[in-house]
Amino acid sequence: MSELKDLMKKKLGFGCMRLPVLDGEQDRIDDQTFCEMIDSYMEQGFQYFDTAYPYHKEQSEEAVRRCLVERYDRDRFFLADKMPVWLVKSETDYEPIFQRQLERCGVDYFDFYLLHALDKDRILTIEANGGFEFAKKIKADGRAKHIGFSFHDSADVLDETLSRHPEIEFVQLQINYYDWESDIVQSRKCYETAVKYGIPVIVMEPVKGGTLANLIGRSAEVLKELDEQASFASYAIRFAASLDQVMLVLSGMSTKEQLADNTSYMKDFVPLSDKEKHAIVRVREELDKLPTIPCTSCQYCVDGCPKKIVIPDVFSAYNMSVQFGVNAISRGKYHDAVTDHGKASDCIRCGKCEGHCPQHLPIRDLLVDAARTFEQL
Repeated sequence: MSELKDLMKKKLGFGCMRLPVLDGEQDRIDDQTFCEMIDSYMEQGFQYFDTAYPYHKEQSEEAVRRCLVERYDRDRFFLADKMPVWLVKSETDYEPIFQRQLERCGVDYFDFYLLHALDKDRILTIEANGGFEFAKKIKADGRAKHIGFSFHDSADVLDETLSRHPEIEFVQLQINYYDWESDIVQSRKCYETAVKYGIPVIVMEPVKGGTLANLIGRSAEVLKELDEQASFASYAIRFAASLDQVMLVLSGMSTKEQLADNTSYMKDFVPLSDKEKHAIVRVREELDKLPTIPCTSCQYCVDGCPKKIVIPDVFSAYNMSVQFGVNAISRGKYHDAVTDHGKASDCIRCGKCEGHCPQHLPIRDLLVDAARTFEQL
């Protein structure tokens, strides 16, 4: 499928999940700034925009219509959208949802269309209710030029799915240098599975939600020693773009400054040098040295918690604060972990969680650390 990769003159895609907003409200897109960012992006030869049904509380698709579709000829850009498979209850739901997306975006076809956020359970569900058949149908009738899916599960599940569905033309994977050897995200293993099937890869989360743009301590010094002027984000995006099977790297850009930085090094993309690759390995090693909680996210501790604390998610936010600092990103991750669930400080020290932990972690004491970090106790 090299012809699909050849479509991409530039390897940087504009992710429309973190658009500029007004007054911090995610459903109020700053159209003026978005238009200016689109103009700058397009003027430099970039073409690919990625949106989805739920982004910005279902406002991203309409912002794309206002700021992109109504201002540029349709053949000037590639537009990707995604089927929210979690909303589908039966095979008759696909068509009305898809039609709504076409209308929201103001187009009569998508260049790239994905089944959104697949994992093992969702794959089994949509295989049963006709999701893959719907994707083939809209490709056959021209309403989707290319079909694929975005994926969040193990490499084994990806392998099984691609073997059953040769109609899939590309996959969207979470790839970044931090998660490259992760047992949970499995960036490298998933990428290698795509290579095995000759499937082009679109990369999402190359900067891991912004965390790799906010290095601190020795990991930051390693990259600054290479180039004092280069942004930390540039190494993360170029790491993903340097992979042979990657046809595009998405970046969710919220400001004109982020756009200017990304386009500055992706306009005339140069793959990472051996020296830069070695430095990134050192950054990973420095991050691994930090005293993070060795939680494997097995979830065994969660079910019996009387305060309904999602302990692995709290620990994930804490680990992020250790490696990247207590900032808006790590605080946001903690907020997400405790929304509709117990806070770290809600722990009553009953010890049920520790009895279930295969890693024998002192969970009660670690929750005190997390509360002190994020709740300012």
